[in-house]
Amino acid sequence: MSPGGRTPVRVQKYISQAGVASRRQAEVMLGEGRIAINGERVTSPGTRVVPGTDTVSLDGRVVQPAPRRWIVFHKPGGVLCTRTDPHGGETVYDLLPDWAGGLRYVGRLDRDTSGLLLLTNDGDLAARLAHPSGRIEREYLAGVAGKVTAAALRRLKRGVELDDGPARPKRVRRIQLGEDEWGVTLVLTEGRKREVRRMLKAVGHPVRTLVRTRFGPFRLGGMKPGSWRPAHTSELKAARAAVNPSGQGRGGGSLNQGRGRRHKRGSKRRGR
Repeated sequence: MSPGGRTPVRVQKYISQAGVASRRQAEVMLGEGRIAINGERVTSPGTRVVPGTDTVSLDGRVVQPAPRRWIVFHKPGGVLCTRTDPHGGETVYDLLPDWAGGLRYVGRLDRDTSGLLLLTNDGDLAARLAHPSGRIEREYLAGVAGKVTAAALRRLKRGVELDDGPARPKRVRRIQLGEDEWGVTLVLTEGRKREVRRMLKAVGHPVRTLVRTRFGPFRLGGMKPGSWRPAHTSELKAARAAVNPSGQGRGGGSLNQGRGRRHKRGSKRRGR
């Protein structure tokens, strides 16, 4: 502990906690000579700083410690996961408060997909949640074309071959949304680009609507499109436990709980 009573931390952890970058990204920045402490450039990953005493800068700009923020947002369909759109399209940041401009999204959704999107300035935890090695569950509800057959479900459960390799959901089941409307719920752990759409197209049921209803312990619940809420303390506790390498929750632990409830026709839970 420093003479002032504050515990020194590695500079990459300090930068991650400030929401500027993940620890891994900060290590790259160190190697590139972009980080300075009290005006002196540093390159060693083992360098430590005392929060509140030392001044850390990145590319000449002071990195200020920031309170950690996590919000759960219901992204509507047609909205982009990007900072700005040169073509004038609406982005998630257009629908959030101004202070949320400093947050980064975790696990993007494509334009046509709606549902749960996490945003945070906690770069380290965000990177661990999004990394494929964590095998964090993402749950989706897809409204599809045609009546979902038992044969199609068997194909999904066995896995289908996509252009970037085989894909198989951890869990899958069919749901009758209406008299002539069918849906499928899938739990995935990889987060590959447009994976749900490609899997369902491969078994003959193109996606009409798609919504992400869960990301690990974070749930969409009854949130309306365009609304947001702070993440619950219990959700964050489960998330941190699951990505802790020394904890039992790594990968398939407490972060991957729940199978979701049966959805009824008329639900606002549509589309990825």
